Amino acid sequence: MSNTSCWKLTKFIVAIMLPTVALVAQRPQNTLTIASPNGSIVVSITANSDLQWSVSMNNYPVLLPSKIGMTFNFDKEIGKNPRIRSSKTTSTNQVLRPVLKIKRAEIKDHYNERRIDFSGDYSLLIRAYDDGVAYRFITRFTGDVEVTSEDVNFQFANDFQMFFPEEVSFISHQERQYKNIKISEVGERFSSLPAIVVTDRPKVAITEADLLDYPGMDLTGGSQSNSLKGLFPYYPSKVELVRDRTERVIERAQYLAKTTGTREFPWRVLVIAEQDTTFLNTDIVYRLASETRIPDTSWITPGKVAWDWWNFNNIYGVSFRAGVNTETYMHYIDFAAENGIEYVILDEGWYKLGDLLTQMPGIDMEAIVAHARKKNVGLVMWVVWKTLDLQLTKALDQFEKWGVKGIKVDFMQREDQWMVNYYERVAVEAAKRHLLVNFHGAYKPTGLYRTYPNVITSEGVLGLEQSKWSDLASPDHAVTFPFMRMMAGPVDYTPGAMMNATKADYKPIWNRPMSQGTRCQQLAMYVVYESPMQMLADSPSNYRKEPECLSFLSGVPTVWDETHFLSANIGEHILVARRTGNDWYVGALTNWTPRDLELPLSFLGKGDWEADIYKDGPNADRAGVDYLREKLSTDQSQTIKIHLAPGGGWVAKISRK
Repeated sequence: MSNTSCWKLTKFIVAIMLPTVALVAQRPQNTLTIASPNGSIVVSITANSDLQWSVSMNNYPVLLPSKIGMTFNFDKEIGKNPRIRSSKTTSTNQVLRPVLKIKRAEIKDHYNERRIDFSGDYSLLIRAYDDGVAYRFITRFTGDVEVTSEDVNFQFANDFQMFFPEEVSFISHQERQYKNIKISEVGERFSSLPAIVVTDRPKVAITEADLLDYPGMDLTGGSQSNSLKGLFPYYPSKVELVRDRTERVIERAQYLAKTTGTREFPWRVLVIAEQDTTFLNTDIVYRLASETRIPDTSWITPGKVAWDWWNFNNIYGVSFRAGVNTETYMHYIDFAAENGIEYVILDEGWYKLGDLLTQMPGIDMEAIVAHARKKNVGLVMWVVWKTLDLQLTKALDQFEKWGVKGIKVDFMQREDQWMVNYYERVAVEAAKRHLLVNFHGAYKPTGLYRTYPNVITSEGVLGLEQSKWSDLASPDHAVTFPFMRMMAGPVDYTPGAMMNATKADYKPIWNRPMSQGTRCQQLAMYVVYESPMQMLADSPSNYRKEPECLSFLSGVPTVWDETHFLSANIGEHILVARRTGNDWYVGALTNWTPRDLELPLSFLGKGDWEADIYKDGPNADRAGVDYLREKLSTDQSQTIKIHLAPGGGWVAKISRK
């Protein structure tokens, strides 16, 4: 029996079907509501001259009435003069068991839902969860249609502050800083998603889910004061290949998407949080995504990856010349095998750019794959997306023949409908050959990692690679992006630097990069950041010089049975406890401000425990590499005091005695 079949048998579903209510469209007022299971969040849908949605939390107006709708090529405008035909509500309480346990082995999926059917062959589906709300349109049109525009509006009560990942072009890898601006400052500027609005009471994250066969949504200023609206790239009707990885869009069509007329469109999502930890704890994007479409998922294996590119192949103390060559990759494979690291990446340089079927001089793939097979280490092949597109079948067949385990697809840098469909096409074709996929140069996750769980992680984040050329991957950023980008799904930040610098000592160096902040901040990232395929960015030579840190990195899991974010403030700090099997891991990060935290151990079970702790050393504020390792006996009644240096971190493995 497949994993998917087991999942269907084991999930618990309670569905209460309330009577369908036939409603005659009236003017001037038609308002229907749906509340979250705990009653705190209420979504209201008003059908007058336009279709509008509004949201409240504990009677606070989170979102004022905001217009929603879509326009199609055959003079069809849904949401305009809407006439309600019928409505029904359901309640669902089920347990989802994901293939990859990104946060937890069991996801509680508890929501109330209202479906409203309108004259004109379309419906609106609204879901209310205790941590957020979402809506999507459903159409039942004949044949193919063109979507010429979509109205997605967010009207707020005041000119609130935002965390705004600003973009300057639709050609973007969505590796952005989060600017702190007011809604009134947005205007014609735009951002990728997720973004957060800081209201007087809850904070509100805006994103989308189940993005398939449709362009991704960005965010720009609305037409009214204190409002935002969705912004979409039109379909690329003419493109030009500039180089192997850069495709310039020369012309765009007059539509967003050409698609089937009978379908469900992407979810428009709000995460509503009275506590910042909600943004870290939520699984809402996963819950809203389409169910897994891979019948057999038993081959999908998470793990850590020894990565060559960030450290510039700086291997030393060896008898060969390090670089992009067979000897170097065999060395990486040996290092991975010795330390229980599941994968090794062959990044840029292994093939002749523009031709995935031609290896560069110095690379003997037959010898490399044979050595990896002997050592039981999986290989992941970096590829430029356009070259893969042009050679998709031949290249993937070759990878399958070699027996490699995955591909890292890079530089897509678009989220128009064509590119969104490319992601799914790669996921499908890779799954046929039992290949994992890591998308780089990518837009934010929207749930593809549930629908195709071989899409094991993705970038779309300003990550540690920035330290090769800028100071943007700072401790301030390290405790900001998880509340937005990581909320959307797994994040390939690529931590693991062993050269660690204070703010005063840091400088970007391309071929010998260092990180900002302390050694323990880098270690704690492996517990705080979620990625079932987690990189070890530094070189084997540097790790071997740090056997204590390497012992932690060798053992830290990449998937989790249970997760509790204990304390967190956007841009300030994060404290999380995660369990795998019988062991708990705790990680803490701070920005450039030193910080003292308390860790109550009430999440531990009864009995005696031992904590193996890595913490900032007494001189970590002067030398980022300074750390102390200590072991202590403890139990669930105890509270551990944590001190974090500027840019610091703290991490522990807590095991039963």
